[in-house]
Amino acid sequence: MIPPIARRFVAGETPATALEHVRECNDRDIRVILNLLGEHYDDPTEADDDARAYATLLSDLADTGLNACISVKPSQIGLDVSEARFRDNFRAIVDVADENDQFVWLDMEDHTTTDATLDAYEEFVTARGGGMGVCLQANLKRTRDDIEQFADVPGKIRLVKGAYNEPPAIAYKSKERVNEVYEEYLEYMFEQYDGGIAVGSHDPVMIDRARELHDVHGTAFEIQMLMGVREDAQEELAREYPVYQYAPYGGKWLSYFYRRIMERKENVRFAVRAVLGR
Repeated sequence: MIPPIARRFVAGETPATALEHVRECNDRDIRVILNLLGEHYDDPTEADDDARAYATLLSDLADTGLNACISVKPSQIGLDVSEARFRDNFRAIVDVADENDQFVWLDMEDHTTTDATLDAYEEFVTARGGGMGVCLQANLKRTRDDIEQFADVPGKIRLVKGAYNEPPAIAYKSKERVNEVYEEYLEYMFEQYDGGIAVGSHDPVMIDRARELHDVHGTAFEIQMLMGVREDAQEELAREYPVYQYAPYGGKWLSYFYRRIMERKENVRFAVRAVLGR
């Protein structure tokens, strides 16, 4: 059972609790991106099991009519086993999404997976004519080229700053430089893209910049934030713009919760207050 202290960041251990979280968010006009926790499986059985779990979740979302979609990690559905395994499992997920008119996001992991992830995304989203999205990380030096490459590809791009500790030869390391290129990429996307922009950031400066660019160019966009982070802002922004909350669920919650606590000082304070009952 997930302790109360972790429930701020994780939408339960089961699909049923995850769907109930979606209902609660939808009541506040917040849409949800559900992610079954799990990654870097070298056992094909685990990868296949999670792929089937995603397929079932897509059917459940269609049956309930809730405003939500899913986001899948390549290493969770077989990339660490083989690229062929990943593609087969991703194809099975996308087929169910097609049957149920559901949207699928493909998460981005560390730089060693970028080519395989983007190659699969481009193939599937082009064949499908949309209905999918992929994450790009501003801290990677290659990302400007990737953003230009996908300007005319159907689907959505979630732009994030990047959370992986990548080598300096391929990634910007300073916070200031990452912020600079993030804003540069936003400006390019609002100028060159015909919608399909997802601002994956909790940074008020970047969100305000996206709002300004939207006012100038009229380009459609959405805002994406993590469950448990700036939820008051999520609700406020949802009054004007599409807001999606990225909500993980499942039994592998402990390591995810630990990362959320350690990455932000306010999350540490929240945890301490919860433990002390204050």
